[in-house]
Amino acid sequence: MKQRIITGVLAGAIFLALLVLGKVYFDIFIALLIIIAMQELFKMAKLQLLSFEGILATLAALSLALPVGEKWFGLSLDGGLMLFTVFLFIILTGMLFSNGKYSFEDVAFPFLSAFYVGIGFKNLLAARNAGLALVFLALFIVWSTDIGAYFIGKTFGKRKLLPSVSPNKTVEGSIGGIVSAVIVALIVYFLYKSELPQIGYFKLILFTIIFSIVGQIGDLVESSIKRHFGVKDSGKLLPGHGGILDRFDNLIFVFPIMHLLGLF
Repeated sequence: MKQRIITGVLAGAIFLALLVLGKVYFDIFIALLIIIAMQELFKMAKLQLLSFEGILATLAALSLALPVGEKWFGLSLDGGLMLFTVFLFIILTGMLFSNGKYSFEDVAFPFLSAFYVGIGFKNLLAARNAGLALVFLALFIVWSTDIGAYFIGKTFGKRKLLPSVSPNKTVEGSIGGIVSAVIVALIVYFLYKSELPQIGYFKLILFTIIFSIVGQIGDLVESSIKRHFGVKDSGKLLPGHGGILDRFDNLIFVFPIMHLLGLF
């Protein structure tokens, strides 16, 4: 627990400092997180990141997430998405020269990984560009969900939520996490209403419930990936916490849904 607290404080301080700085500093930091997250996924699958498909998939994730531009050969298209498509086509073309050793199924894992990582961090950057308060709202929703789910689940939890994926999570803990998130979101919205989208309290509660549920799904999805590959943590970068995916799994799901619901 001591190690977990020290790591959490140091890593949190670095993340928050760069988040506040924003601009190119935060972009570079996100690029580093993307590379590490891709490395974690490839390592779980016992694949090499420094390989033909690993390098292309990582470049695809970076191009999808980072601000590449809104023009593509003079056309009003998402440059990042176009680059992602180019890298995908290159790796698909590689099948033609592999003498049957590299199939369509082999392409699926690298580029699903690239999309999974890239789209989450793309929307984190978009939220940061829309306003610091919006990112903090998402962070507080996710953190309060985790904390509420842990303590309520530990105290009152009886019914297992998805024992085949995460044996320790309970229905009571999940509901407790949602309630905690709603309370915290209301406090944050009350204190920083002028800096947040003017959606009103009813929509805020509804959206917070959705974000809390989606964040928990993101956590369970990553747990399912780890269970499939037979690993406990996605990585060892953060002692006591695991890897980058272990820390960002819920946010990877939450930020795209925030974007989908029009908050940025």
